[in-house]
Amino acid sequence: MHILFLSDNFAPEVNAPASRTFEHCREWVRAGHRVTVITCVPNFPTGKVFPGYRNRLWQRETMDGIEVIRGWTYMIANAGFTRRTLDYLSFMVMGLLVGLAQRRPDVIVGTSPQFFTNCAAWMLSVFHWRPFVFELRDLWPESIKTVGAMKDPALLWLVEGVELFLYRRAAAVVAVTESFRRNLIARGIDGSKVHVVTNGVDLTRFHPVERDAALAQRFGLTGRFVAGYIGTHGMAHVLETVLEAAALMRAHPQGARVRFVLLGDGARKLALKATAARMGLDNVLFLDSVPKADMPRYWSLLDVAIIHLKKCDTFTKVIPSKLFECMGMGLPVLHGVAGESAQIVEREGVGLVLAPEDAQALCAGVLRLAQDPMLCQHLRARCLQAAPHYDRTALARRMLVVLKGVVGARGG
Repeated sequence: MHILFLSDNFAPEVNAPASRTFEHCREWVRAGHRVTVITCVPNFPTGKVFPGYRNRLWQRETMDGIEVIRGWTYMIANAGFTRRTLDYLSFMVMGLLVGLAQRRPDVIVGTSPQFFTNCAAWMLSVFHWRPFVFELRDLWPESIKTVGAMKDPALLWLVEGVELFLYRRAAAVVAVTESFRRNLIARGIDGSKVHVVTNGVDLTRFHPVERDAALAQRFGLTGRFVAGYIGTHGMAHVLETVLEAAALMRAHPQGARVRFVLLGDGARKLALKATAARMGLDNVLFLDSVPKADMPRYWSLLDVAIIHLKKCDTFTKVIPSKLFECMGMGLPVLHGVAGESAQIVEREGVGLVLAPEDAQALCAGVLRLAQDPMLCQHLRARCLQAAPHYDRTALARRMLVVLKGVVGARGG
């Protein structure tokens, strides 16, 4: 089977869509299938081309047996609604043109969060007369409406109309949460074609390791209890809550050995750094994004991971993918996200669930774990017990069954 996959994020980028797409495609190749990925030159989230690449019209490479075709796109940092939309539209046009030049695949997959990628995937399915599968990673535009990036009612109505059109035209929808599946069914999408394949973790890369002593010394973390957030610093993450918790920690007599680490980039990073400086937070360390291969070393610096999203109904439906990486690393979580993901944390017993945007609760959670090594050890053990349930290899095979099903139904 030849799978044509469109994604505007792909390795060597390290965000959740890039990791999921690369790891799924790698497993499909190992299962004996041909996979072609149409993507852009790696640049997320800064909008700057990664070393070793150029934003050329067309270039090919092979990664773990995956044929990767990168085309030119308009690039911008992950900030500003209008310019980001131009970025998305340029990828849609590029993806369509590059896809038209490809040999006829058996199935075409487009992935969100933004759905312009799926517009191109659907148009290619019409041209090639092959089934189209919508991988639903985020309820876009609902999520951007939630953070206030889109407010025009007429524009929202139009965009949501296109969203529903694509769901209806898809031969199958692969959602990453049960909440997304329920949302689509409630909006009139045939539930028999909506499948759930959650995010997961590559256990060959994410597994328990000792704290990297050289990194710890370099960043002044030796002997410290480290609570860290690793990921995008965006509007949805409200990382000001972490800064407020760090300020509260300084006033606590047991907080002197606690440090907060925020690693990553995004639209809010400069503002967060400015806020931390204004607050005089000498217990907060900002680190820039690192290559994918180095991520486990940086995860090893943490004693506990912070997962946090804005307090709103929309984000009760999401499951942050870093939750599964924490499980793989044996790293307890302080989970400031309500809803389905909080239920996983509680069911698996891998951390403490906190109310979103509650700095006092976050500070108290960090202190509790810093003062209770036995609790930390128990949570680590539960993480390692839970991780195999979310093994990326098994999840990739589950999605492959869906793809084979739509190809078989079409007679491809």
